[in-house]
Amino acid sequence: MSKRTVLVVAHTGRPGAVRSAQLVIERLTEAGIAVRVMSDEAGDIGCAGADVLPATSAAAEDAEVVIVLGGDGTLLRAADLARPVGTPLLGVNLGHVGFLAEAEREDLAATVDRVVTRRYDVEERMTVDVTVRLNGTVAGTTWALNEASIEKAERERMLEVVAEIDGRPLSHWGCDGVVCATPTGSTAYAFSAGGPVVWPEVEAMLVVPISAHALFARPLVVSPRSVVAVEVLPDTPRAVLWCDGRRTLDLPPGARVEVRRGSAPVRLARLHLTPFTDRLVTKFGLPVTGWRGRARARSEEAAGGQER
Repeated sequence: MSKRTVLVVAHTGRPGAVRSAQLVIERLTEAGIAVRVMSDEAGDIGCAGADVLPATSAAAEDAEVVIVLGGDGTLLRAADLARPVGTPLLGVNLGHVGFLAEAEREDLAATVDRVVTRRYDVEERMTVDVTVRLNGTVAGTTWALNEASIEKAERERMLEVVAEIDGRPLSHWGCDGVVCATPTGSTAYAFSAGGPVVWPEVEAMLVVPISAHALFARPLVVSPRSVVAVEVLPDTPRAVLWCDGRRTLDLPPGARVEVRRGSAPVRLARLHLTPFTDRLVTKFGLPVTGWRGRARARSEEAAGGQER
C-alpha cells in the first residue's frame, strides 16, 4: 500500500498562516502521513520532514488532499495546482470572509484530525474555460473557478462591448466591464456587481454587466451548456481579461472572449453538511433575529396532534 500524502499550501505572508502550517505538518507527520510543501513556501515555513516540490500540479498529484491555510485567494492559487490532477482542496480560513474555506482558524486541530481519520466528503464545483480570439485566431486560453471578467483598462473611457449567447447577439453595452461567473463565483465579484446569489448545486453561468449605460443591462442566468461571448468593439479602448483575479490577458480592440463550462471541475473537501443558507448567514452576518420557523412548525404539529 502506498503511503498517504497531503500537500500543504499556506499564505506565507501571514505569520499566523506559517504557524498553522507548521502545526499541520507536525500533526500529519506524527500520524504517519507524508507531507509535501512547495519550493517557494518551504523557506518561510521551515518544514523539517516535509518533501519539497516545485510549485506545479505535480505537487498535488497522487496527494489525498491539499490543505490550504489562508483566505480565498490562497485557495484559488492552490486550485491551479489541484484542478489538473483532481485532488480535493480543504480550506482553513485565516483571512476575512473566506467563502470557499471549510474550517476556521480555531478548528485547525480538529480539521487535521478529520483528515487523518478520513472523515470528510468531497464535492465538485463547476468551472469555466475561457478562450480569447483575435482576428479569428486563438490568442490565449485559461479557466476560472469564480469568474472571468472583461474590464476596461483605461479609467477615463467606457468599454464598448457586444454580448452574445449561443451564437446570437444579445446587447451592446457601454460599461466598465462584464463578469461571467459560476455559481461558486456568485458570492464573489458577481455579487459586488449586483448579480444574484446562486446555490452551488445549481448548474448555470451568470453574466453580469458592470455599471452599464443601457436600458437592458440586467444580470443573466444561462444554461451551463451555453457559450457566452463578449466582443470588444474595434473603436473602444483596450480591455483586460481577469480570471479569478489571478490570471490576466490583454484584450485589444476587436478581441473576442468565449466562456463555456469547464472541462474539469474543482473538487472541495467538506467536513460539515452545512446548508448553503447557513453559510450565507454566517459569512455575511445576515440578520435573522425573529425567525420562528422551526418553533412554528413544532407548534403546528403539536396542535394537529391534539386535534386528532
